[in-house]
Amino acid sequence: MSNVTVSSSIPSPSARRGGFWFVVLGAALWGVDPLFRILLLDHLTSSQIVLLEHAVLFLAAAPVLWKRRAELKKLRLRHVGALIAISWGGSALATILFTKGLQYGDLNAVLLLQKLQPLFAVGLAALLLKERLPRRFGLLFLVALAGTYLLTFGWAVPFGHAGAFISAGSLMAMGAAALWGASTVMGRYLLGTMQYETVTSLRFVLALPLLFVITASEGAPWQFGDSAGDSALIGLNLLLQALLPGLLSMLVYYKGLSTTKASVATLAELSFPMTGVVINWLVFQEVVTVAQLAGFALIWFALFRISTGQSKTLPEESNIAA
Repeated sequence: MSNVTVSSSIPSPSARRGGFWFVVLGAALWGVDPLFRILLLDHLTSSQIVLLEHAVLFLAAAPVLWKRRAELKKLRLRHVGALIAISWGGSALATILFTKGLQYGDLNAVLLLQKLQPLFAVGLAALLLKERLPRRFGLLFLVALAGTYLLTFGWAVPFGHAGAFISAGSLMAMGAAALWGASTVMGRYLLGTMQYETVTSLRFVLALPLLFVITASEGAPWQFGDSAGDSALIGLNLLLQALLPGLLSMLVYYKGLSTTKASVATLAELSFPMTGVVINWLVFQEVVTVAQLAGFALIWFALFRISTGQSKTLPEESNIAA
């Protein structure tokens, strides 16, 4: 068993703090994704939506990969394995599972269970990357999870409705959380070898073959609406979904992840549910409750404390079993 170096350079404290907030911003952009995805589910299947989304992203990613083709020559088998994990697991399968979860599960339960992602990411980062957690990380982690709970459920105790948490939709959400957590760790590993634009592009491009196979095996008919207006609206939704919570968010996210520990980044990703509350307030005119404001405060307190803790240096080398 051999070890490989993830990164040989130590970013400055200001770069680490800036990187942390880039991860926060990238994850916050994910929060607008359900706004487009739920509307598309009226016309297309989960795999069809994800396939079309990645087809759009391929058009943006292909020129980047051609420009950065010299980086691809440096890839080793272990890097290919990590790329498969983030593209097939994090980009294709996890997105399909989350989309299906929104379709078949209780929305609140799906959103809450998806926030188990940090648990998977922190464990894998410690196991594979040998990351040491920042001081008081465990306590701040619990504070942030409490904040996400308040954002989703308020002061209520929903566990009396156990069926919502053992449904097919909830199981899909947990599967997506596990795959996204692993993708965070593998992405951090790859950023020790490649630029963040290259990792982002490969994530989208390599997912396409698997998505073609999954979509073709379903055999579901393609439905683009009953009129030209419907088709145009579906196309616009797909384009915005691909470019905003897709391309832009991942570019910003991977830029931040290049100077941020995976275990810390996964806590920064809890900015995602806060965006959901803002979308509900602005788009669907849902009143923001006192409990949700408390959730906001808890999450931002945890994020701020983690950010200030980034003055500690990252380990000079992080190792992953090859």
